[in-house]
Amino acid sequence: TRIYTPIHDVIFFHCSIGASNSGIRGGKAAKPHSRPYMVSLQSKGYHVCGGLLIRKDFVLTSAHCIKYKPLEVVLGAHNISKHETTQQRIQVGKYHPHTSYLNANQCDYDVMLLKLKTKAKLNKYVKVIGLPRKDGNIPANIKCSVAGWGQKRSGGHAEGVLQEVTQTIERNAQCKSFWQKYFFNKQMICTRPEGDRGFCQGDSGGPIICNKKPQGIAAYNNGCNESKYPDVYMKIPFFVPWINKTIEGYN
Repeated sequence: TRIYTPIHDVIFFHCSIGASNSGIRGGKAAKPHSRPYMVSLQSKGYHVCGGLLIRKDFVLTSAHCIKYKPLEVVLGAHNISKHETTQQRIQVGKYHPHTSYLNANQCDYDVMLLKLKTKAKLNKYVKVIGLPRKDGNIPANIKCSVAGWGQKRSGGHAEGVLQEVTQTIERNAQCKSFWQKYFFNKQMICTRPEGDRGFCQGDSGGPIICNKKPQGIAAYNNGCNESKYPDVYMKIPFFVPWINKTIEGYN
């Protein structure tokens, strides 16, 4: 699998930067298949976004990844540059960007559900991850982890093997002071800038895991060579009612 990382997205800040802005920098290779909920979203054979499997037939990701459709979901992967026997490839049947999401130039409501054409076969390499409670609070200073297949730095080579890194949740007031009008307290969280660690190009839509639950979806930062700004995630607990309502429409 080739890994597509459009450099033009990181030259200046706008919210769609996240579409190419979420691999892992300052991390390490994850233990193979230790995150069986992780999804590689691919377009024409290129890895373009991350995501997480929340039901056998639903993936949660970023709404701005819709610009790469048609998308194929790759499950059970560790090294996406290889065709591993553990991998399952499933076409997306329907795209559900949040009903309040307008376009990639806005920052809010940047979440999307993908309805798969066929259900994933669950096994030790492919598992569903449970969602947190709605409106659950994510306290500052807790350690969380984020993973992805993207670049380690802007303009660098993308990683075939899943990478992971630890990040610390920042106070909302601090996030707001950095990002101002781009940061929406109710629906976003951010992580503390801690040297050269965070997400980079290649995996927007991947989850940040806190206390074994996915609490956010990688959304945007100021380019992965710029470590002074917090990385921003869409806050999953805020979107749980919308997620449940959308899925219930298929029941």
